[in-house]
Amino acid sequence: MISFDTRRTVVTRAAIAAAGLLVATTLVGCSAGQISQTATQEPAVNGTLATFKNVALRNVHIQAVETGDALEPGQEVSLIFTAANQSPDRNDRLVGITSDIGKVTVTGNTDLPANGVLVIGAPDGVTALSDVEAADAGDAKVALTKPIRNGLTYDFTFTFEQAGAHTVAVPISAGNAARQD
Repeated sequence: MISFDTRRTVVTRAAIAAAGLLVATTLVGCSAGQISQTATQEPAVNGTLATFKNVALRNVHIQAVETGDALEPGQEVSLIFTAANQSPDRNDRLVGITSDIGKVTVTGNTDLPANGVLVIGAPDGVTALSDVEAADAGDAKVALTKPIRNGLTYDFTFTFEQAGAHTVAVPISAGNAARQD
């Protein structure tokens, strides 16, 4: 027959083991997701991104097909990007874009309404921008004054009426161009 003290010892040890298991499970659960694989994941687009004040620039890239060693001065290339106004009540407007690789000319509506989107250029593969709600579309061309090459980035300064100026390192993307031999 098992004595009362032996039963008490067994129950006490089981309770301590259960409490230890509960504490360990809680501690492991608290750390889940702290350094997840998607915490620093970047979007799968050709361009770069930047956020400053209430403006979020996304998929910023030069779209051009390089057929030689470089894209040479005198050529004109497209600058593609989307700007989102994250302010719920304050409108903004793209005032200008500058770069040391050439003169940037922006055409079309450059207003950036509160909670709105400004789409400049159309990336390869996008056929209709009318599906984007509250999107204003424009176009930006860069008349190159310096040679540019794939694999490098070039500084562009975006100036907004309310958000001010911000410089972004912009890559070149060939888009859906055929692969070179």
